[in-house]
Amino acid sequence: MPYDNETEQIGYFTMRLYKTLFALIAIAVITTTMTQDAHAVARIDKGDVKNAQSTIDLLAPHKALYDINLVATRSGSQIINIKGQMFYEWKPTCEAWVTDHRFTLSYEYADSPGMKISSDFSTYETFDGENFNFSARRNRDNTLYQELRGQANLADKGGKAVFTMPDELNFELNKGALFPMSHTVEMIKKAKSKEKFFQATVFDGSDDEGPVEINTFIGASTNAMKMIEGGDEIEMSLINTPAWKVRMAVFPKMDPRAESDYEMSMVFHENGVISDMLVEYDDFSVSQKLVALEKVVVGDLSCGKKKDIKN
Repeated sequence: MPYDNETEQIGYFTMRLYKTLFALIAIAVITTTMTQDAHAVARIDKGDVKNAQSTIDLLAPHKALYDINLVATRSGSQIINIKGQMFYEWKPTCEAWVTDHRFTLSYEYADSPGMKISSDFSTYETFDGENFNFSARRNRDNTLYQELRGQANLADKGGKAVFTMPDELNFELNKGALFPMSHTVEMIKKAKSKEKFFQATVFDGSDDEGPVEINTFIGASTNAMKMIEGGDEIEMSLINTPAWKVRMAVFPKMDPRAESDYEMSMVFHENGVISDMLVEYDDFSVSQKLVALEKVVVGDLSCGKKKDIKN
């Protein structure tokens, strides 16, 4: 991937991290279906609080903090160090899944000054998988250099993503395209049928490059308790759960290249927690290690809606 300047390169890296997060959201609940009825994780109809609660009962809405560190570089790379942190929160509300992501990353280069990049990204996806709002802000050394906002919708014949910032940026979404949580549902169906491979097109609004194609391989189970050191900052009850190894490759739909944009390996748990991840780009690789984890308490999802009364 060629870059016009350093800011473009940094922006590209942080956007790829966003897509990594959404890919993780999409696979995080696969294994719950191996021990639960399929109806509990079916696509949630509008206003169907009961089905929403069933899905939430299978998952663990949570806050997590990860340390990000450079672990390898390839020949020709000008990056000599990357370090920082990522905060992530996922929870349901009355009508939608809400996510919040915040990055702070420092970069050191061999032939140029270092820099600090901070990024904020939030999403709102309705339970029916038809509507999606997104917002992103990225700063370089405390100066805003990119802001993205917009909304997207999907129907049986496809849909469209419309950005309000920047203006006049739109993407047609083909039939079968998915938003992140709807992608989760499709992954669950594949897991129920014991398929090891899954391919899907996903739009998440994290950058101005449009939808991506995600190819996933579901691997062997693993004991995450042997990989995590216990402490006051990590709620170990969320880690002491069945976990699996997954390998994913992400391809840009707007670029006809045969090679993947990036690839990643991770340990994910049946409750939706991600405890370890390695992300591999063309010229470097970074790790994301879990350092803090806590549950998010979910309130009444009816949100004042009148409930049916049975005689």
